[in-house]
Amino acid sequence: MSNVVIGVTGSIAAYKSADIVNGLKKAGCEVNVVMTRAAMQFITPLTLQTLSQNEVYSDVFQEECPREVKHITLAQNADLLLVAPATANIIGKLANGIADDMLTSLFLASRDIPMLIAPAMNTIMYENPIVKENLSKLVSRGFTVIEPRESRLACGYVGKGALADLSDIMSKVKVQLNI
Repeated sequence: MSNVVIGVTGSIAAYKSADIVNGLKKAGCEVNVVMTRAAMQFITPLTLQTLSQNEVYSDVFQEECPREVKHITLAQNADLLLVAPATANIIGKLANGIADDMLTSLFLASRDIPMLIAPAMNTIMYENPIVKENLSKLVSRGFTVIEPRESRLACGYVGKGALADLSDIMSKVKVQLNI
């Protein structure tokens, strides 16, 4: 059974993470969820805990077991890391080695496993040269970017920036895990 850690960030598309977790479980994966504080403004940890059947983590200091450091343990046990949705903020932090929360610390503690990023943001933000540069940095470091799709966005814009379809995300995960 493959162990997938999904990071959920503060995008309106965070509600779609419930479908991603459900899809991963249906594919036979063990799923652990790490949420940023901003993500919890869009979807509750309880929803993702119920679907994943595992505790949801959001605080790097959330250490119930004194024998383990949770972000290290999650990273060591993961077969794949996925951030969906990935905001410009998390993309920037990961591209520049910033580890100031549970999710970014987990990524820096991982090695030699597939790391996937599914951006979701306003078109202007997605097309910003800084975001493009940060995505390029991540790709050069072995990350796979699951391209957003063109759609009407929550802000009313029509353009590229909507979270990739569930089928596209699941397809990329399955290829990486050979399932």
